[in-house]
Amino acid sequence: MTSQHESSIDRRLFLGAVGALILLGQPALAQDGKSEAKPDAKADAVAKRLSDTIADFVVGFDPKSLPPLAIERARLAFIDTLAVMLAGSREEGSEIVCEMIRQEGAAPKVSVVGQSFRTSPQLAALANGVAAHIMDYDMSSLLGQPTSPIIPALLPLAENTGATPAEVTAAFIVGFEVCLKLARSAPEQALVGGWHAVSSIGTMGAAMACARLIRVPREHIADVLGIAASLSGGLSANFGTMTKPLHSGTSARNAILAATLGGAGFTASAAALENPVSGYFRAFDRGIKVSFDPFAELGRRYDIVERGFKPKRYPCGGLGHTAIDATLELRNEFNVADVTAIKASITKYAASRIGDKYPTSIESAKFSMPYVAAYTALYGAPMLEAFTEEAIADEKIKALARKVSVAIDPEFADIVDESPSRVTVTLGDGRTVQRVRYYASGTPQAPLTKEQIEEKFFTCAERSVHKTAATKIFAFLNRFDEERSFAELWVLVARG
Repeated sequence: MTSQHESSIDRRLFLGAVGALILLGQPALAQDGKSEAKPDAKADAVAKRLSDTIADFVVGFDPKSLPPLAIERARLAFIDTLAVMLAGSREEGSEIVCEMIRQEGAAPKVSVVGQSFRTSPQLAALANGVAAHIMDYDMSSLLGQPTSPIIPALLPLAENTGATPAEVTAAFIVGFEVCLKLARSAPEQALVGGWHAVSSIGTMGAAMACARLIRVPREHIADVLGIAASLSGGLSANFGTMTKPLHSGTSARNAILAATLGGAGFTASAAALENPVSGYFRAFDRGIKVSFDPFAELGRRYDIVERGFKPKRYPCGGLGHTAIDATLELRNEFNVADVTAIKASITKYAASRIGDKYPTSIESAKFSMPYVAAYTALYGAPMLEAFTEEAIADEKIKALARKVSVAIDPEFADIVDESPSRVTVTLGDGRTVQRVRYYASGTPQAPLTKEQIEEKFFTCAERSVHKTAATKIFAFLNRFDEERSFAELWVLVARG
């Protein structure tokens, strides 16, 4: 027997689906998955599923329609992502994944970023995706980092097919736009649903990017999308462990898998997204507000222009970056020896991802508010050197971290699109100093400077390659949209 609560969930999702189907010119679907009434011939001719709308965009997208800002941001996305992939390739989790890949003994077709061996495109995407996300230094946007798997998947696919930088740029923008439309359709999927958008959304966005790159026929795009929807997942319970970046790796690998199979005729449901009984939104967003309105903007309004993304200033969980910024701004107003308490007031969403305990590993340090707040107050911005075993064992940080508390700020508790923070420091004489930061460093409202972008790139890249190679990679990426071939890049990024 269906409970009253479950029935209300079904009605909410069903009504949301009906509204969206009407918006997109689609026939409404009843809860049993059948049409409530057979549409007439004229209505049937114009009816479109979500997969049709997305397929039209994937195949019909014209890069010439983009303003210069879109190309500039795409270039920055490749600069930032290659940097963190090179740095991440040296992390322990990446080494474990790469050892597994070596043991697989796949045909050595393509390069792996930051490594000296070659492997299959899917396994290269797996390694690239883990490396891109393992330091939590990759760019973020809505619901975290849903676009993380796109570039890790596109690079090996591009090498395998001989695609040009212009083709890869167009494919990236296709994937980015699909990711953000999915994120905007269900903005509470991560907070309420508990899903990690890198996988629950990123798999499908990356699959659409791959489908664009390998020119999957229009009639098979729905199959690619349906396969990718079934391969999506990722639990936020695994934040602070190596499994979090594994979500990015498996999403990149699964994107190539979905595009390859779907393009070859492997079938999936054309209504895999919106089926109100058993579709993606029904499964992932049960009881959560869903609107398909954003899909109507595909090819008309671009999120890469209107919303952009956020290259990270600090290599840790992005939801805590405003607290770091606020603490940095306060450092000149107190002596650490006089501090009796530090209170970080944040959003509910941030609190669901950021811990209030001292870390037990490098991974958990990236999501520990007591750790990052104490480190920042003592030593300044928490850069790469902050996330080492030696830093975590620092007794000064441990002592100050015991004075750090985390609370939900009533002023901006329910904000999801941004992650504002209020940091209040109480001193021994009873005085308090406070700072509020609404936008973090790296957001479009507080963008990184050219110097900060370059500094981040070389700090990351030189963990994996020599400075000479890093300089050549940086120069290549800065003229990325003007290059005719990737041949120079493959040699440079593959050096272990």
